[in-house]
Amino acid sequence: MKFIDEIGRRRTFGIISHPDAGKTTLTEKLLLFGGAIQEAGAVKSNKVKKGATSDFMEIERQRGISVATSVLAFEYKDIKINILDTPGHKDFAEDTFRTLTAVDSVIVVIDVAKGVEEQTEKLVSVCRMRNIPMIVFINKLDREGKDAFELLDEIEQKLGLTVTPLSFPIGMGYDFKGIYNIWEKNINLFSGDNRKNIEETIEISDLSSMDLNDIIGDTAADTLREELELVEGIYPKFEKEQYQNGDLQPVFFGSALNNFGVRELLDCFVSIAPPPKPKESDVRLVHPEEKDFTGFVFKIHANMDPKHRDRLAFIKIVSGTFERNVPYLHTRHNKKLKFSSPNAFFAEKKEIVDISYPGDIVGLHDTGNFKIGDTLTKGEVLHYKGIPSFSPEHFRYINNADPMKSKQLAKGIDQLMDEGVAQLFTLELNGRKVIGTVGALQYEVIQYRLEHEYGAKCTYENLNVFKACWVEAKDQDNDEFKDFKRVKSKFLAKDKQGQLVFLADSSFSLQMTQQKYPSIEFHFTSEF
Repeated sequence: MKFIDEIGRRRTFGIISHPDAGKTTLTEKLLLFGGAIQEAGAVKSNKVKKGATSDFMEIERQRGISVATSVLAFEYKDIKINILDTPGHKDFAEDTFRTLTAVDSVIVVIDVAKGVEEQTEKLVSVCRMRNIPMIVFINKLDREGKDAFELLDEIEQKLGLTVTPLSFPIGMGYDFKGIYNIWEKNINLFSGDNRKNIEETIEISDLSSMDLNDIIGDTAADTLREELELVEGIYPKFEKEQYQNGDLQPVFFGSALNNFGVRELLDCFVSIAPPPKPKESDVRLVHPEEKDFTGFVFKIHANMDPKHRDRLAFIKIVSGTFERNVPYLHTRHNKKLKFSSPNAFFAEKKEIVDISYPGDIVGLHDTGNFKIGDTLTKGEVLHYKGIPSFSPEHFRYINNADPMKSKQLAKGIDQLMDEGVAQLFTLELNGRKVIGTVGALQYEVIQYRLEHEYGAKCTYENLNVFKACWVEAKDQDNDEFKDFKRVKSKFLAKDKQGQLVFLADSSFSLQMTQQKYPSIEFHFTSEF
């Protein structure tokens, strides 16, 4: 198959939602329909050893939540699909934000009863900023929930999207009879038996035909006709180009737990979702069709297999082909590296691949060369932008609870920080280590992983910090900067890259500092 054809058959997308909207269940069912797994794991049931395929870290199985993005690849109808299943919990949002730099489109999952929730709003705003094409999947239709039109209104108002339904529910909750598929013009009847893989699908091209009444009953048929007439009158017609530009969002209804509406979503997705797109670097726009390889690291995961202390850097291929045992330039270190066993993924299962194409995600074994945001190329010096570290919201001192294991603790902290789990700041004044996270739950994850993966124990001490700001001074020799460093010495720290950071203890003190030192800039992300 030609290089251009290989690019054309790639679809790389992320699944995002508020926790508990059914994101991981939907991922499982997409894999099920794609033939990638034979039966779905019971995601919620922690008593059973069989967890969700995409939740493979021990702590995820115990908690029943996803704490890291996982990558799953499978083939469906001759299309190579790469799914990035992201954590929904807000404490792990930074991992999700970074993952969104590596996807070409997104599926947003919304719970029919809860509607649009806070975390969904944040994630969708990031997608809108980047014009990422989105499909909305309204899940859990077998439960009592909000009216379909009410939900569509809420999505338009709260998320600022322009929606067009491509399927529509017949009834809801107890009265739920099935879904009318506007995209394919057929009806899917709901049997409520989630062990049955594919439910009955009946072609209905003419809605006025009495066959509809025979299938779903008179009342339901009349209601459906009225509702579909409304849909046609209110919502714009689906245009593939508008969807791919991020201006129009198709909506599907279904129940992932009951395999319902998932195949319709997948069928439509493979025919409308965009193949790999060009990406902006610091020097030019890079197109996937270019023959020279370029790619960037959007995630690092240590100890995917606790038996082998391996670190994997996840690389999204932007252009050209990535081949095994070929030297590539690591642009930050300006040195050539070659990889004898690049991996393709299926959750924690990995296979060695000889060649990968734009849109694919490849895992490279890493001995500490990579950090998030690094770029690899065939030889051209360029850097991909847009993978910042955000200012943390929680800060604690980290202390060693077992002095005999200080080496293990240092190594563990070093590797976990490279993963982007949290950020490490070293105080200038006394060299004490401070860990900053986006959410408080991260501290438990760090403590758990340090003990179970590195054999090190730690304790925390609270630290009163309001915000971490990266400091940028055009002239480091002027008196103003020297005065700032002298007066604020006990609030200054260095991050892992050696950049100067100001740990402001309140919003008032930050404001006063900004006023007192106008020539110094304070940034809330590390990429400025």
